[in-house]
Amino acid sequence: MLEGLASSVPHTRDVVVLSSDGLCMAQYGTDEDTADRLAAACAGLQSLSAAIATEFPHGDGRMKLVVIEVNGGFFYLMAAGAGAYLAVLADGDVDAGLMGQGMRDLVARIGQHLTSPPRADRQAP
Repeated sequence: MLEGLASSVPHTRDVVVLSSDGLCMAQYGTDEDTADRLAAACAGLQSLSAAIATEFPHGDGRMKLVVIEVNGGFFYLMAAGAGAYLAVLADGDVDAGLMGQGMRDLVARIGQHLTSPPRADRQAP
């Protein structure tokens, strides 16, 4: 499914599904180490986004989409289910509208499967 997003949006580089606490759940187009670093960075970014979202009085305080443009490309982070996020790195020539639509379509199709329930605290016996 992640490959479908990458193949349908030209200039897509890496696609990662991560939990809200920064664990890589799935990846396409990248190696494990890069996916893990990206997932960890995304956890901080989604936390900052949620803090900013609370400044909007009529919102619910949840992050929906973050887009960052840097020299050489774009980064997208979208809420993708309870406790899960979809992150994409794309080259600078990517069609931003097509990427946003592709990510929304993917989340709509499989969003309920892209969940990461909170981890239960394990207590010593």
